[in-house]
Amino acid sequence: MNRATNPAIAMFAATTLLGLAGCESVADLPTERIGSASLTLGNGVPAGTVQLLASGEAVTLVVAATGVAEGPRGFHLHTKGDCTRPDFTSAGGHLNPLNKAHGKESAGGAHVGDLPNLVFDSRQTASMTVSLPGTRAEIEQWLFDADGTAVVIHANADDYRTDPTGNAGPRAACGVLKRN
Repeated sequence: MNRATNPAIAMFAATTLLGLAGCESVADLPTERIGSASLTLGNGVPAGTVQLLASGEAVTLVVAATGVAEGPRGFHLHTKGDCTRPDFTSAGGHLNPLNKAHGKESAGGAHVGDLPNLVFDSRQTASMTVSLPGTRAEIEQWLFDADGTAVVIHANADDYRTDPTGNAGPRAACGVLKRN
């Protein structure tokens, strides 16, 4: 299959364009790719891509994923850059360098690694663009530390409040972030 007809590449390109469509000017566009990850399902099948884009001090995460059942799924940054199959528990807990409680609905939340649920459609595809909290220097320090960081898609939706996991269930897909 050539690049022009590869569905994963087409999905990533469309996701990136849709994510950037809300920018008010060229100055708002992320200008530098600082990291990326390739997502894999527990059986080893490729499941999409994650890109980290920076513009000044802001860092944006762009994901295009496939192969996970329809519905909202927990989506998190995890403390270790290790995606040992089939269960990905090697990725550790949620990235939490500021020692907060889990979830945006928690009085003491949220973890840096708490991202919005990723919603898969009936074709088992999902995409999202989300801004990460913190300065670029902080984010790079947290994500690219000695043991790295994994991006994990869970089997269930995150309830945004149950500490420390959001009650998001088992891990369905995982990818290790690599600095570009």
